[in-house]
Amino acid sequence: MGKACGEEREINCGPGVGNAHIGIWFIIPVWLQCGCDQLSITGGFFGSLMVAPLVNKLGRKGTLLFNNIFSIVPAVMMGVSEIAKTYEIIIVARFIVGICAGLSSNVVPMYLGELSPKNLRGALGIIPQLFITIGILSAQVLGIRNILGNSTGWTLMLGLTGIPAMIELLLLPFFPESPRYMLIQRGDEKTAKKALQRLRGSNDVDAELSEMRLEDQSERADGRLSVLSLLSQRSLRWQLISIIAMNMGQQLSGVNAIYYYADSIYATAGVKQSDIQYVTVGTGAVNVFMTMAAVFIVEASGRRLLLLCGFGICCGACVLLTVALTFQESVTWMPYISITCVIIYVIGHAIGPSPIPYVVTTEMFRQSARPAAFMVAGSVHWLSNFTVGLIFPFLERGLGSYSFIIFSFICLVTLIYIWLVVPETKNKTFLEICQIFAKRNNVEIKLGDGDLPLKESKESLEDAVRVTAF
Repeated sequence: MGKACGEEREINCGPGVGNAHIGIWFIIPVWLQCGCDQLSITGGFFGSLMVAPLVNKLGRKGTLLFNNIFSIVPAVMMGVSEIAKTYEIIIVARFIVGICAGLSSNVVPMYLGELSPKNLRGALGIIPQLFITIGILSAQVLGIRNILGNSTGWTLMLGLTGIPAMIELLLLPFFPESPRYMLIQRGDEKTAKKALQRLRGSNDVDAELSEMRLEDQSERADGRLSVLSLLSQRSLRWQLISIIAMNMGQQLSGVNAIYYYADSIYATAGVKQSDIQYVTVGTGAVNVFMTMAAVFIVEASGRRLLLLCGFGICCGACVLLTVALTFQESVTWMPYISITCVIIYVIGHAIGPSPIPYVVTTEMFRQSARPAAFMVAGSVHWLSNFTVGLIFPFLERGLGSYSFIIFSFICLVTLIYIWLVVPETKNKTFLEICQIFAKRNNVEIKLGDGDLPLKESKESLEDAVRVTAF
């Protein structure tokens, strides 16, 4: 249990490889792929810093098309790394893949959130996280030693990461740009209307266009926001604090530590070393199933309830896991409780902390502030991820199983913050959500250059926000 992740993978995978040179080459990428690898996380941080300038310049769709470079190029680099006989190429490729992840994890939710009608925005906002879990499960399946997780298949497995990017590069040009981006940021109402009609399958999109025009008017009063102005904007104070708190809570809640401990817990419970990989696949399947469940229940239950339930479940699971790990060597059946805690934690994280922060980040900000908000949220996300990966091995050595008490405390603090501060945002327009926060920030939202507060134009706003069927 005290082994570092790279050491554990080397012990599991290294022996049995006939050629010593190939054996070293097999160990290196597997170590780079595991949770203790900080290269991709660092790349993810830099990718997040690129979000605002790229989406404002290239648009949401344009940024996603451009981002494929950061997926296809490293896939080729990793695929030919063994032929090139240089492990440095894998290190560089891992960093570039991280940039791709940092961009896509922020731009995709933003793009989908702006395309969606308000009654489906939560469900569609969780879809990116669902496909992330499917990707993790696919990697776990392909990484089984009898498939590609061996000395001859690992280069192919790493090279396969470029295939989804190729598919996106072929298909995404046929999809419309975000109507909100075209109307509010580009001033091209004609293109925005055509895109909206195509997305809704109806010519009657005047209500949504009216709501976008109102948002455009309100933004003209505040002006276009950079990251620096976002940080100093009083009207966005609680929105900014909320996305920082949720993204820190998401990563500092111990999800990576749970996966770090999982293999040792399974082994202690009596699972054969050769079968642990299949149990890991099973855990990944649970993650996919529960994220899929969140897609179907988020519009009925709301974002806030899923966040509260998710962090509450994770908090309880961490406390119980601490007890189980403490007594698992002296009580014969306690390792099975540990396995149960891992599964319960995965369930809790999948329904709330994993997917919902991306949805809420989209909803809390208006059009011109949204790129800067995602840039801040993404940077906090990857920095927190980096921090956990950096300090958890030391926590584990010093505190052992008691390190999960720290994670349970973080879950509890995040839960309390959400309970006190974060409002429900389901089935509300961006302007309505902004108006809720305006009261908390003790400011008024103005339309255009006039002095008319948004709350005084409620009738026109309600006329503009009728739900449109997809």
